[in-house]
Order: sequence, then structure tokens, then C-alpha cells
Amino acid sequence: MLALLTAFVVACLLFLSKPCARDMRLFLASLFQQLALSLLGFLASLRLLGGVAAAPETMPLMPSFKRKRAAAMVENVEEVPAAAGEPSVLDLPELAIDCILERLPPAELRNMAAVCRSMRESCRSDHLWERHMSEKWGRVLGRAARDEWRAHLASASESSAAGSVSGGGGKRRRWLAALSCVCPVVSWMRPRADSGKSSGPMLDDSIMSWYLSMESGKLWFPAQVYNREHGHVGFMMSCYDAELSYDYHSDTFRARYPPHGRRTVVLEDGVQWDRVRAPPVDTLAHDLHASDCLHELRPGDHIEIQWRRNKEFPYGWWYGVVGHLESCDGNEHFCRCHFSDTVVLEFNQYTPGSRWRQALVNRKDHREEGNEGDGFYGGIRKLRSKDDISKWRQLWPTDILE
Repeated sequence: MLALLTAFVVACLLFLSKPCARDMRLFLASLFQQLALSLLGFLASLRLLGGVAAAPETMPLMPSFKRKRAAAMVENVEEVPAAAGEPSVLDLPELAIDCILERLPPAELRNMAAVCRSMRESCRSDHLWERHMSEKWGRVLGRAARDEWRAHLASASESSAAGSVSGGGGKRRRWLAALSCVCPVVSWMRPRADSGKSSGPMLDDSIMSWYLSMESGKLWFPAQVYNREHGHVGFMMSCYDAELSYDYHSDTFRARYPPHGRRTVVLEDGVQWDRVRAPPVDTLAHDLHASDCLHELRPGDHIEIQWRRNKEFPYGWWYGVVGHLESCDGNEHFCRCHFSDTVVLEFNQYTPGSRWRQALVNRKDHREEGNEGDGFYGGIRKLRSKDDISKWRQLWPTDILE
């Protein structure tokens, strides 16, 4: 008790000096807790607390930490079945354990990983998490999202290395070592880093770690959003690049659109799953997509074309169909539009006569075309999947746009 009081006085004197005040705050909080517990034990030994004094052996003068007691309990739980000869899941063949684990949902699989070291290694296996990753995140994650995850891992690794070298952990350990010369009880206190545990789950290059990072919402990943900004009329029937994070509580996404023109970063909450897709091509939002389908386009084909308001804006992908030339009557038996160098693109979500209703592009030498008034048309990709076409039809506006 006297040793604790001595350490407390020395710590207070050190705390009053500005150079070490910041480093001593965490230590003082731990010291206050130890001082209070020791005071209770001291009073119990004098039989001043009847309820506590009845069992002095349960209130030692310097009680052990909860973490040590919890660790001992876990060790005992793992040792009891072996000592008592009771059957354990670990006694099953490895193939049987894998079959059981394959049928567990992600939440239960994560809980099983906390049972013991052997189960942790089995439950973190990539082959168990590949199916969960594909079922939940496969339709919204593309190659760019995987690259972002790897960059996130590298950044986290660099931050961890820098913190271990120049962080406050080393300073805190030096203060504890100095004070342990005055009070032996200080040597029992260890910085959090010494316990081998961190405040959050450790990141590694495993599918389980990727899945849990996505689920937590802490990882922002690149994707594309249909009808951005809650279906704003200026973005109907388009799909724009954005960074998204998942909201577990509402089962929706938060979208973060890049700044363009005079607008800063735009945030949108509550983005539903059916409005999100993985980028179908690797072209960046400000880059012109190389069109490789112009020679085969003919009336009736469904397409997506890049469009942006001006040169400062990023491209968005807009839905349209290939139409007939004015010289063609639309009769499929006599149509020769696919032999012409000019391709007519129609955006039938706009009313006839609207300047956004139609655009003409050159089949042989198509580059970015347009002006500041009508915007700029970029690369074209032909929609070959029925699912892609059906998706755009589901998003069709109830009213024709002006």
C-alpha cells in the first residue's frame, strides 16, 4: 500500500512537468485503478468491510488482472475435455470438420475461429470464405476493388510499422521501467502492445479479413452507382463511378462521388444493392474508353456510352440503343444502316425533339465528340448480356424526361 502511494506521488510530480504530461495520462489511469483496488484489500484485511472480510482469501492485497483470469479460464476449458476423456469436435477427422465448417454462415464461422488455435487456423482458410465472399460481395466487387484492398493492406502495414518504431508505446515502456525502480508494483503493468492484442482485428491477406473489413464498413471500395444522388433527374439512366462503404445496420451503402467542376465531394446515403454494380471495364472515370464494337453495331443493339458535361467532369455511362438513319424507313429487310459510317444513337428516355434524344458518331474514326453546350460523348460498349439490358429496363423512368 505504501509502495503504491509512493508511486502515485512520483507520478503526480512527473505529470506536472509538461514534457511528460501526455505520456503519463494512460499510466495514471491504470495507477488510480490499482490504488483503489489495493485500498479495498487493505480495508478488508482490517475487517472494516464485513461482506468482504468474510472471505479475505478472495480479495488479495494486490488482485490479478482480469485478462490473466480470462486467459486461465480459456486454458482450463480447452484442457477439461482432454482430462475427463469426453469427446471433442477436434477428435473428428479433418474432412468431417471441414464439412461442418462449410455449412456455417459467416457470423458462426467467425465465432468458431475464437474457440482455440486449431479452430482459428481452420476457420480462416480461404476456401471456406470464397463462397461467402462471392455470394455477398461478388456482384459489386471488381478488379479495382481488389487492388484497393491490397493498397489498404499495404497502408495498414506501413502505419503499424511506423507506430511500433516512433509511436508512444516505446516512451510508455521507458516511463514504466523508470518508475518500477521506485515501486515494484509498476513492473506488473504492461503497455497494451505487450499483451499481443490490438484494439481491432489484425489485417492480413486472407479472404476472411477482406470479408470482415467490407462488413465493418471501414473499407471504401470503387464501384459504380445507377441513377446517382437518389435518382436525380439529371442522372437518370446513367451509371457513375463512386467509392462505397457498407452500412451493416441498414444493409445499404454510402456513396462518395469524386468532385467535378465547382462541386466538392458529394455523399449519398442509403444506396440500395440493386443500384450498385462492379465496373464492367477497367477504364477510369476521366479516361476515354477504347471502343471495340463500332464495326458491328446495327439498329436495335443496346449500348452504353460515356458522356460528360465538360472536360472537367468525369465520364458517366449512359444507356441508349442504336437507331436508324433518316434515309431508312426502318424495314429490317431493306435496312442498310449498318453499312454506313454514321451510327445513330437514341436515348428514348428523353422526349422527341429534346437535344439529348439523339447523337451521331463516326463508325470508323470515333473519338470524343461534342461541345460545351451538349456535352461530350466518349467511348461505346455494346451490351451483350440479357441481364445488363434487363437491368436498364428496370431503371426506366415512369415519366419521359425533357
